[in-house]
Amino acid sequence: MKHTAIGILAHVDAGKTSMAEAMLYQAGAIRTLGRVDHKDAFLDTQRLERRRGITIFSKQAVFDLGDTRVTLLDTPGHMDFSAEMERVLSVLDYAILVISGPDGVQAHTATVWSLLKRYQIPTFIWINKMDLAEAAGGSDAKAEILRILQGKLSAHCVDMAARDAAEAMALSDEKALDEYLADGTLSQSTVRRLVRERKVFPCWFGSALKLDGVQEFLDGMKDCLEEKRWPEDTRGRVFKITRAEDGARL
Repeated sequence: MKHTAIGILAHVDAGKTSMAEAMLYQAGAIRTLGRVDHKDAFLDTQRLERRRGITIFSKQAVFDLGDTRVTLLDTPGHMDFSAEMERVLSVLDYAILVISGPDGVQAHTATVWSLLKRYQIPTFIWINKMDLAEAAGGSDAKAEILRILQGKLSAHCVDMAARDAAEAMALSDEKALDEYLADGTLSQSTVRRLVRERKVFPCWFGSALKLDGVQEFLDGMKDCLEEKRWPEDTRGRVFKITRAEDGARL
């Protein structure tokens, strides 16, 4: 079985923890779907987090996605705890950036995006709360949000559910374009390479709270994952040390 470490990051209140909960539930890692507002989300383990309804400490969970075992690292979204978030970046193979559909690219979203670029982390984008965005913006909301992402983040943010997704990805790379012109599509190995090289940023839209689009996101992400090759002498990398109530290191 392959292994990969994926961090989930966002501006506060974008629905990051709800998305993490939905992913774990859909993947069968947890049996009950918790909610942040019900104070029973799986990754909100600290009393302070449950009381305030935000992630303060980075935490991890594990689930299987096809033949890949994913270590999911949940990070704080509030800028006051950005140092905790940034410590996680050094151990990530991939990242999931959660963006609120109604709010778009917010200040801390841009900061997180800059850090992902600095660390050269391949990134998937989940646009959340689309039920609210479409209620406010109508049927054009999705296209408008994608246009904003392409303007503020990268021109190569690609809606993976769109008919022209393969063409849009091909435009990011000369070899991929040659393949697309010859075959009319892109091989999965080419798509994985484009994601790994940060030439494309796959996007999915939905509502984590309603589980709308979450399975499609997992299926799509699974097809884009590669196991990172590390030097043979690599044993591990410490990104966090926690302590028990008696002060003992865990």
